[in-house]
Amino acid sequence: MTRPTLLVTCAVFLLAGASSQSSAAQATGSVQVSIREWSVATAGAFPHDPLATADGAIWYTGQSASLLGRVDPKTGAVKEYRTKTPDSGPHGLVADAAGNIWFTANYAGYIGKLDPNTGTMTEYKMPDPGARDPHTPIFDQKGVLWFSVQAGNMIGKLIPRTGEVRLARVPTAHALPYGMVVSSKGVPFFAEFGTNRIGSIDPDTLRIHEYVLPNAGSRPRRVAMTSDDAIWYSDYVRGYLGRFDPATGATKEWASPAGASSQPYGITVQNDIVWYSESGVRPNTLVRFDPRSEKFQTWPIPSGGGVVRNMMAAPDGRLVLAESGVGKVALVEVK
Repeated sequence: MTRPTLLVTCAVFLLAGASSQSSAAQATGSVQVSIREWSVATAGAFPHDPLATADGAIWYTGQSASLLGRVDPKTGAVKEYRTKTPDSGPHGLVADAAGNIWFTANYAGYIGKLDPNTGTMTEYKMPDPGARDPHTPIFDQKGVLWFSVQAGNMIGKLIPRTGEVRLARVPTAHALPYGMVVSSKGVPFFAEFGTNRIGSIDPDTLRIHEYVLPNAGSRPRRVAMTSDDAIWYSDYVRGYLGRFDPATGATKEWASPAGASSQPYGITVQNDIVWYSESGVRPNTLVRFDPRSEKFQTWPIPSGGGVVRNMMAAPDGRLVLAESGVGKVALVEVK
């Protein structure tokens, strides 16, 4: 069942620290944010990942409805694009320099590309049937697309110019490669959600190197990177925010404000400030962490979040969030 394409925009919520809306522990501070939310057009679409594009639009993957959606925050208009292959389970989302929208078909074993101008979708099938669930995509500085394959336990490389796909298996069994980031030197790093490791892959040889985090219970789920090439990870199982420096091997961790059951999940960096969401509390929270002062500040997400699985820093300094369980996308402005 599909709703009309008119979106209902929630009121702007001005939030400045603790709120009585949340039962989770709140960290107060002086930063103010406003959060606007829009319901996606198709009921039950389950928006998994968000994408902020240079034109100010918010894209999302509708995983359960096998579609991509585009929201115009200025007008509230939405347009949706169905995948060519039904039940593809679009998951991760990224744009290339030409404005094409790429996604991982998590249920159907391919990488998809959408040309928004024509609506044309192109599918790049996996050369190995074991790579059945492409997960998180990211472009490097040369325009090469890298992606994790979670249950397939692989990292993939796709060259858009030729369509060639190469795969490398992660050395640790059941590592569950998850979130990805690319360093300033063009090296992809990824979280191994099935173990206490961060991985990297050589862009040329596809050799994978694994870094062991000091706590055996760590389970890094998503990663972000600051300008010093330090990797920040959301330790979903232990309720920690972590920083790993690949150059020195040093690791430092901070307990998330909502504690051991906070389940930090979606994470991004904007101007070297770390932002993430606590998904284990109701409502989910938006968390800000300043690495210089080592101070946290948190805000409840107005609709509850329904598990914010991913977020992204927009080119204009704002943040975009996908709120899977409540069928919304959100735009965060930092005051």
